[in-house]
Amino acid sequence: MSSFIKNLNWRFATKQFDTKKKLKDKDLETILESIKMVPTSFGLQPFHVYVVKNQKLKNKIKLNSFLQPQVSECSHLLVFCIEKDIKKRIKQYLSKTSKGLGLKEKVKLQTSKAMLLGWEKSKNDTQIENWAKNQAYIALGFALAACAELKIDSCPMEGFIPTQVDKLLKLPDNLKSVVFLALGYRKNNPKRTKVRLGNTELFTHL
Repeated sequence: MSSFIKNLNWRFATKQFDTKKKLKDKDLETILESIKMVPTSFGLQPFHVYVVKNQKLKNKIKLNSFLQPQVSECSHLLVFCIEKDIKKRIKQYLSKTSKGLGLKEKVKLQTSKAMLLGWEKSKNDTQIENWAKNQAYIALGFALAACAELKIDSCPMEGFIPTQVDKLLKLPDNLKSVVFLALGYRKNNPKRTKVRLGNTELFTHL
């Protein structure tokens, strides 16, 4: 069994964190780097992550997260938000992509720009938000895997009131919170072994 699979087996959705143990800056940077390197549709990365360390703010967020203890007990709370202004994101992406390109490549890039803007125009707000949320969840998955590799405990969470959390974080109109990832170190080990469906129940080889 590879070390990667062993580490995934080690991790679990931690419900109680040891409040005395905090993440090292270098480990946090590695987790954030894994999020930055995630593959996304068109490479647009339509999300923004708020890294909440401030205890008072975590306590307020907990009040809008059905009093789940891991929100306030974790070392850091990552709040994944989706980017709703995709035109803005397309311009940011193309601006970065165009740097260092020659004239021919820049001409080709205009074709990509037209395709991306045409795609964006063909979608309504709900479709854009659902698409962006899917991309944010890919990033969440990469962060979970990075945590397992670093032997840092984590807990992905959807149980919160987005509109209230958005107000607490003072999010701009183009952002909307969709999922949390609580980070830290477990207070206790899991009480039972991990339960997963078998290969025949999950996979079909053709």
